[in-house]
Amino acid sequence: MKSKIDLYVINKVKEKRIEIGLSQADLANELGMSVGFIGKVESSKYPSHYNIKHLNQLAKILECSPQDFLPKKALS
Repeated sequence: MKSKIDLYVINKVKEKRIEIGLSQADLANELGMSVGFIGKVESSKYPSHYNIKHLNQLAKILECSPQDFLPKKALS
């Protein structure tokens, strides 16, 4: 099961991905990962999630700061 912080980050990345018109396949290609990985990350059925290295790469691809994927305050 994914933690609250994992879900928050995943949703922020997904929102940004959709906002700029990237498909899961496009994002996977940019990251050099499989489409399956992105699908598993965005699915609640799998424990897959992004790590810090991924967030840095995602920020470059989505042209934003890694901080944009994190909450302003700690989640409870």
